[in-house]
Amino acid sequence: MPPTGPGALTARALDGDRRALAKLISLAEVGGAEATEVGALLFGRTGRAFTVGITGAPGAGKSTLTGALVGCMRRDGIEVAVLAVDPSSPFSGGAILGDRLRMQDHTTDPGVYIRSMASRGHLGGLALATRQAVRVLDATGAPWILVETVGVGQAEVEIADAADTTVVVVNPGWGDSVQANKAGLLEIADVLVVNKADRDGTAETVRDLEMMLDLSGERDWRPPVIETVASTGAGVDALWRALLDHRRHLEGTGQLERRRAQRLRDELRVILEERIRVEVADRCRGERFEKLVDLMVRRERDPYSVAEELLAGRPASGRP
Repeated sequence: MPPTGPGALTARALDGDRRALAKLISLAEVGGAEATEVGALLFGRTGRAFTVGITGAPGAGKSTLTGALVGCMRRDGIEVAVLAVDPSSPFSGGAILGDRLRMQDHTTDPGVYIRSMASRGHLGGLALATRQAVRVLDATGAPWILVETVGVGQAEVEIADAADTTVVVVNPGWGDSVQANKAGLLEIADVLVVNKADRDGTAETVRDLEMMLDLSGERDWRPPVIETVASTGAGVDALWRALLDHRRHLEGTGQLERRRAQRLRDELRVILEERIRVEVADRCRGERFEKLVDLMVRRERDPYSVAEELLAGRPASGRP
């Protein structure tokens, strides 16, 4: 059997070994030291892929739309990778919906790579390891990466922090009950899609979205509102053209570079916050911690000075 350590897997994946690529993404899902090593090995090769996030409420037809979009891209000779972030199994923590149930027309196409990832209960709908998985695909040569999210309601906006272009998918008759949430989706949307546009209420939904865009003020890019029927492919060509237009806009204005720099800032902040959280949890246990709590119970120490001592790592010594 070939070596399976991070270094060996990385070398094989860079040579086009899809099994090694799958194992690298699995390492990213699990996290830990090996995932960190993979990230370090591949980071210098990243920054070339263009990432599109596809989000929206459950039932909006995101999977069907993603499959139809992949068809348009392959027709133009473009290779693409798809990360489909699925609901987590309550038993195994793994993805309930697998690759075999998604985009079956493309599973045998060597120009398409499809991978399901488990959200593992993450509220935003994105797996915590998604950015690392995107990085693996980027480094191994995927020019376009589509990230389709679980869809946990109208507040699912986290995808905007991980994608170059964000597509928000809604259905006709979006309804007055979610008016308050529309503004949040409009803020992250680079392209708006009204899918299942063969249903009643499409014209009203498009008009509603356009009106809200009018009220949102001037911007250097106005998100187009595209009508699609993903099940038949209607309107998907227009969506593909809108994605290409937005990419040209980002590259021409310098926004693509600025967005990616901001994402790296945000990612570094999240990593630091997580490391600090783990360190704080480690310090808030054990004999020393309990001794300090006991001093507070006896009113011999106050919580603020105890916190400073724990953060500074100084030994407990009664009153300061």
